[in-house]
Amino acid sequence: MIKNPFFRFLNVFLYLYEDVKAILRNDPAARLPEIILYPSFHAMLFHRLICHPLYKIKLYFLARFFSQLSRFLTGLEIHPGATIGPGFFCDHGMGVVIGETAEIGKNCVMFHGVTLGGTGKHKKKRHPTIGDNVFIGTHSTLLGPILVGDNVKIGAETVIVNRDVPPNCTVVGAPGMIVKRGNRKVHPPESLPLSQYRIKEQFEEGQDSKIKIYQWEDFIDGAGI
Repeated sequence: MIKNPFFRFLNVFLYLYEDVKAILRNDPAARLPEIILYPSFHAMLFHRLICHPLYKIKLYFLARFFSQLSRFLTGLEIHPGATIGPGFFCDHGMGVVIGETAEIGKNCVMFHGVTLGGTGKHKKKRHPTIGDNVFIGTHSTLLGPILVGDNVKIGAETVIVNRDVPPNCTVVGAPGMIVKRGNRKVHPPESLPLSQYRIKEQFEEGQDSKIKIYQWEDFIDGAGI
């Protein structure tokens, strides 16, 4: 964590420089003067220079105001609380939704219509954590505080809910299935592992059920039934 305000400000421009490099690296049609026309770059200017800094100093209304202005201008809805690493590129961008507690690593690419959302059941960490060098295809939907490992490719229209994605694999389908690990094809496709947070929830739900059973048995014994 960089605490010095000057170096933190400088770090933001380094991130934006990496964003520019990501556009050139990932879009064959990109030409240097045209980069300033990309909605992804506009959205990152808003998010890195205005929205996220305002959110960090708890000026939530202003942060949301400018994020909504960015959404109107670019078509990307990025919550000001989202953490986005350097080298981010969202091609086309229209219809993208990135939630408040989402975390995105370095050099990630996504296309239009991608949703990094919540399931509506969680209070604190609600949205996905995405590793480094991750590719997310058009209209993919990732819901819940799931973990997506480094070097993952997620195909278009893939749906992942309450499932973690191991590193170095390719996932496609609804629900998402592993079809490739590294350079090795997987046949038949493998199911994704249940997310760690969901395993914990199921354990706690099981414990609650046991407590209720014990309480009911105590009631029956006490009542002489």
